[in-house]
Amino acid sequence: MQQTVNLYANHKVTDWLPTSVKEMAARGWDQPDVVLFSGDAYVDHPSFGAAVIGRVLESQGLKVVIVPQPNWRDDLRDFRKFGRPRMFFGVSAGAMDSMVNHYTANKRRRSDDAYTAGGIAGQRPDYASVVYCNILKELYPDVPIVLGGIEASLRRFVHYDYWSDSLKPSILVDTKADILSYGMGEKTLIELATRFKRGDTVEQMSDLPQIGHLRPAADFQTIKTDADIVLSSYEKSLKDKVAYAVDFKTIEEESNKWHARRILQLMGDKLLIVNPQYEPWTQAEVDFSFDLPYTRLPHPRYKDKTIPAYEMIRHSVNLHRGCFGGCSFCTISAHQGKFVVSRSEESILKEIEKVTQMPDFKGYLSDLGGPSANMYNLHGQDTTICERCKRPSCIFPNICKNLNTNHEPLTKLYQKVAANPKIKKAFIGSGVRYDLLLNYDLPTPDKLEYIRQLIVNHVSGRLKVAPEHTSDAVLQMMRKPPFALFKQFNKIFQTENQCAGLNQQLIPYFISSHPASTKRDMAQLMLETKKLDFKLEQVQDFTPTPMTLSTTIYYSGIDPYTMKPVYTARTKDEKLEQRKFFFWYKPEFRRQIDAELRQMGLSADLGGSAKGGSFNPNFKQNVGWKNPHHPSANGENKSKNTKEKKSNFKSRRK
Repeated sequence: MQQTVNLYANHKVTDWLPTSVKEMAARGWDQPDVVLFSGDAYVDHPSFGAAVIGRVLESQGLKVVIVPQPNWRDDLRDFRKFGRPRMFFGVSAGAMDSMVNHYTANKRRRSDDAYTAGGIAGQRPDYASVVYCNILKELYPDVPIVLGGIEASLRRFVHYDYWSDSLKPSILVDTKADILSYGMGEKTLIELATRFKRGDTVEQMSDLPQIGHLRPAADFQTIKTDADIVLSSYEKSLKDKVAYAVDFKTIEEESNKWHARRILQLMGDKLLIVNPQYEPWTQAEVDFSFDLPYTRLPHPRYKDKTIPAYEMIRHSVNLHRGCFGGCSFCTISAHQGKFVVSRSEESILKEIEKVTQMPDFKGYLSDLGGPSANMYNLHGQDTTICERCKRPSCIFPNICKNLNTNHEPLTKLYQKVAANPKIKKAFIGSGVRYDLLLNYDLPTPDKLEYIRQLIVNHVSGRLKVAPEHTSDAVLQMMRKPPFALFKQFNKIFQTENQCAGLNQQLIPYFISSHPASTKRDMAQLMLETKKLDFKLEQVQDFTPTPMTLSTTIYYSGIDPYTMKPVYTARTKDEKLEQRKFFFWYKPEFRRQIDAELRQMGLSADLGGSAKGGSFNPNFKQNVGWKNPHHPSANGENKSKNTKEKKSNFKSRRK
């Protein structure tokens, strides 16, 4: 019988921030400075927001306690147990928007929750930020509330809420919170702590960067300056979807600027004021956040219960923050920012060493990644150009000429990690941006070496990539590269595997019902992927989430950058009609799909099915790309066709 590893053997409960009055007393405290409420279970790890904010405030000398997943349905004892904090309450719905956490794209309630011990659903309310804040305001009306997390961040302006199918005002209106901290909140909370310690009132903190707050609408004329941006009021947005869409473009552009402007928006008798974000972080600032004394473990209160989200990252290490991909449907850049800030090698290697000392570590790192697997140390070469830029993406519709895309530092980092004798394998679990590697041409030497190292040494059998669709028109709406680039990468992946004698799978991600996607586009997607011998696993319907371009198009019906109308599947039947093409290999769909293909003038043999779960590496096709590292590249027994390919490869490399 296998013996269970005791992860907590070398820890005492005071290694975590207190979650109970008893734990607070064990530290000798009679009152906390800050009480944090979170919709997630408490995992003391740099990938979990409540832990990060708690540790940051602790580093400033504050007494911080955490109430994870408070019960809002009983006598509210979880909200009362620590009493009144000296400074403020901090509230977050968790690592996900609570509505995304609870419901599928078809608005069906999910049966589990990855951020809850045991994966149990229902441990946080719908619109958790609103529920938590309203309870606290009822119990402690004079105690300031600082609202943060991704739910608050993406709902700070007037926004479309898919689950109620309505336009809502800023979340500050419904929560009645005093300050909203948006984006990555460490710098904001450090400054807030400084201000609270010196006795400033909430009103005196209104100048802080990267916060939102409300003022009476009557103050609008006295507050507004010529430098401010004024959005359409909530009332106008309700009547005019075009005005709402135009405002989104303004918000997105300002959010992606190095030097942004203050934004004002009227809503009823309130005036929303959102101050500009901080300038991009320095490497030292990011290192500071990751180097805090996390235990990297769930709180002992959960005993032996598994927290699924933690299981995914327990032996992984994050290399950077931010994402310059700018995908239309993604919220990463909206929350973490467009500018990538990478950790130092020293900080990364120190964390890896800490992982190797975990009692259950067996030599395998599950991921060396981040928002994207291969954006580490990629940045603008001339920052003065970045300071003037307002593009939402550095790589769409083309790769910015100012962007340094050299993958050599990342390859060298992989090699340094592999040199650690305690590491057997370091896998890459994050999604790879193949458009950064290929850019419509054969890879340059640094990228070629990265591809080879990645495929041969860092794939755990399955490599994740996200083409998302096969239609170039849909991909353009998504701000993703043409599907031809995926096919090129697929060929390279096959060749490298064949040369190395490996049997690995490429796992592509696809989305149905995205704006601009039609039923015919999905039929073509089915035919394209089937021709490549894929049987799709990682698929999803488009879910409209607040503060994305795709959601704005879904609600308004237009693309705010072109002002042209865009078709979007909106009804449940329209969505299911698109989704079924992912599953052509299922008997219940074959007859219907076959009939619809004939109606469209398309045809396919649906009798066969792709082998394996995704790409079949034994599938033979004209690869059109040769691995120059493989011994056969220098052999003499080659066909004329192969010699021509090698010649073309050399000339294009030059």
